[in-house]
Amino acid sequence: MSYALLITCEHAGKLVPKKYKSLFSNSENVLNSHEGWDPGAWDVAQYLGKRLNTTPIGCHTTRLLIETNRSLNSAQLFSRYTAHLNDNEKDILINEIYYPYRQLVQLKIEQLPKPVLHLSIHSFTPVYHGKKRKVELGLLYDPERPSEHHFCQNLQNELTSIVDDIKVRHNEPYLGIDDGFTSYLRSIYGDNQYLGIEIEISQKFIGNLTKIKDALTLGITKTLFS
Repeated sequence: MSYALLITCEHAGKLVPKKYKSLFSNSENVLNSHEGWDPGAWDVAQYLGKRLNTTPIGCHTTRLLIETNRSLNSAQLFSRYTAHLNDNEKDILINEIYYPYRQLVQLKIEQLPKPVLHLSIHSFTPVYHGKKRKVELGLLYDPERPSEHHFCQNLQNELTSIVDDIKVRHNEPYLGIDDGFTSYLRSIYGDNQYLGIEIEISQKFIGNLTKIKDALTLGITKTLFS
């Protein structure tokens, strides 16, 4: 099947607009950590976009201001740095950052021919609460949607044939049906219109992402045209 490709990165950067700088005084270490953004994810998104002939869309404002990958009723929408803001201040963040990003992505989906293959690029910490994660590359999707399951199974097969020792897992280190942008978009578009796949890359590869970027490019290309 032929797909129109869309690549996004919800945690592409750690930028803090000038008027919010005071919220993050003495918090540079946190902003630079995975709490503030997904290191390496935008690099991979740009690489894939260039190789697969599509322009990726990224949210470059730190997730610690507002989490564009969560629903508006999520307890994680605002971080410990912004949870104390009053309702008016929170509405400003929603209208200045959250809605513009999500509406831009949805507008692109509306403009593209269907079905749309949406690859949402993320990264994760290799050690969580002191425990080493076994997964190195996660493919997150809704297993109840046949098109997503089929695509991810084929992509996993391609990736493991390209890189022998890489640990590719389905719905790890998170579930693809958890609260997220792809889950929201699935509620709007059916399985025959939209595939929402989150690609989670271990940050153990930061500093040497070439192998992962090349493997993903080849694997996605072969899966799309197989």
